[in-house]
Amino acid sequence: MTDGYGDGDRERWAPEPRKSSARGDFARDRARILHSSALRRLGAKTQVVGPGTDDFARTRLTHSLEVAQVGRELARSLGCDPDVVDGACLAHDLGHPPFGHHGERVLNEIASDIGGFEGNAQTLRLLTRLEPKVVVPGGPAGPGRPVGLNLTRASLDAATKYPWTRDNAPAGNGPGGGPKFGVYYEDMEVFDWLRKGAPDHRRCVEAQVMDLADDIAYSVHDIEDAVVGGWLDPARLAADADREAVVRTAVGTYCPTATEQQALDALDRLRSAPYWVDTFDGSRAGLAALKDLTSQLIGRFCAAAEEATRDRYGDGPLTRYEADVVVPEETAHEIAVLKATAAVFVMSAKGRRSVYAKQRRVVTELTDALISRGAASLEPAYAADFRAAPDDAARLRTVIDQVATLTDASAMAWRKRLCRPVR
Repeated sequence: MTDGYGDGDRERWAPEPRKSSARGDFARDRARILHSSALRRLGAKTQVVGPGTDDFARTRLTHSLEVAQVGRELARSLGCDPDVVDGACLAHDLGHPPFGHHGERVLNEIASDIGGFEGNAQTLRLLTRLEPKVVVPGGPAGPGRPVGLNLTRASLDAATKYPWTRDNAPAGNGPGGGPKFGVYYEDMEVFDWLRKGAPDHRRCVEAQVMDLADDIAYSVHDIEDAVVGGWLDPARLAADADREAVVRTAVGTYCPTATEQQALDALDRLRSAPYWVDTFDGSRAGLAALKDLTSQLIGRFCAAAEEATRDRYGDGPLTRYEADVVVPEETAHEIAVLKATAAVFVMSAKGRRSVYAKQRRVVTELTDALISRGAASLEPAYAADFRAAPDDAARLRTVIDQVATLTDASAMAWRKRLCRPVR
């Protein structure tokens, strides 16, 4: 293929006839993700603050749409297929449970004896098993086998941010907590298929573009949300104590290869940019200045990565395993500092501890209630999985699949219906 993608990249796990010649295979993949119920549910799932608590702040859905826009432009500049990267960006958070990363940590504890829980591994499970779109016809032995959205190999690989199991995860590959991984052992069959011919532990360039687009979007937009929401007064970044907290978090969590001086230098570079916002009054002019800041930062980071990658690989199309995205060290440090700023002023802000405690109770008690009640309390698709499960481990995985689909609000409602009222 002249576009850098071959027949193997366009292959689907379950063969299916072409329904239209008007769209390419990768455009069909993107459309399937865009129309999925899993994507719609992200509109009511926590990004940084819970949906409904702030009319301005992003949800997982609006974040994913913004990641897709950044990723599509990066893909176009690097010669990747834009639909492959766009689809991977739309899909990258589909596996996140209610209450964001905090809900993810709680489910990981509950599932510790059955392989854990990881939002990226859950994304692969949704795309290849749980999201209803394609079912392989069954035979005399029983009903057909669901294969999720049945995406092409290239699209599934692009959506796989961490192409390894929990036990094979590289040391220190996740910011805080346990290792990040992209597949549960019960999903190894499709994982082995989509990774056919791929170098061990190496992400395709499309997955790298998706990952960088995610980092850029949330590092920049979380700052915008924090300022507008009143969590962050930009002037505080001139105070020594707050600067030190940001630097420690950047080095300790988001960029452990950086020194504190490098992180401090990155913060100073950002604050010295002509478009940096030092004060915010909520006026239209203030909002416009803040929006210009986000646009300038996205352009700054994308341009730096594009230039560095092109300097290494030249001007031709960069697809699959022919290249790696190159992110300059200073750019990586600046992104880490922005992430750390949001972490210090929002995620670790006063009052968040009680919110997290309530969320933990909701997820824990709801999961316990569903396990004890069994299939009768699950949605029909998950009830069928529960009844077909061969053992307790498989039944627990089914309950976790069900809980992970829920939005913040529906998790609260289910818990209220099945357990005592939330305190």
